Amino acid sequence: MAVRVRLTDGPLAEMIQTSFTPGCGARIVFDGVVRPDEDGQAITGLEYEAYRPMAEQQLERIGRELVEKYGLLSMDIEHSTGFVPNFACSFRLVIESAHRKEGLGAMDEFIDRLKQDVPIWKCAK
Repeated sequence: MAVRVRLTDGPLAEMIQTSFTPGCGARIVFDGVVRPDEDGQAITGLEYEAYRPMAEQQLERIGRELVEKYGLLSMDIEHSTGFVPNFACSFRLVIESAHRKEGLGAMDEFIDRLKQDVPIWKCAK
């Protein structure tokens, strides 16, 4: 079981991944993209701040728990810090599983837990 965590300065690069984990029947990719408005107000982007050591530790802990709970093959977690302009990717979750159902359930739960348990904050610019 592989869990990889990366905090990256600025927007995330486009995903280029061609190989699959043996046994993979589903790869689920979620890209969180910055919208051009926040609470009804126009913005140019979002500024992300993280308490890096704790954020990385929490992301990995949640990932490992969900890999075990759902029987996943792998999970890649990438989150931006710093400024991310509108329409750029600020968060990416890539899950590989034998079947889609496990991966979709893990994706939904991971994103909920990210928002409540991980010390990463955003501010509209």
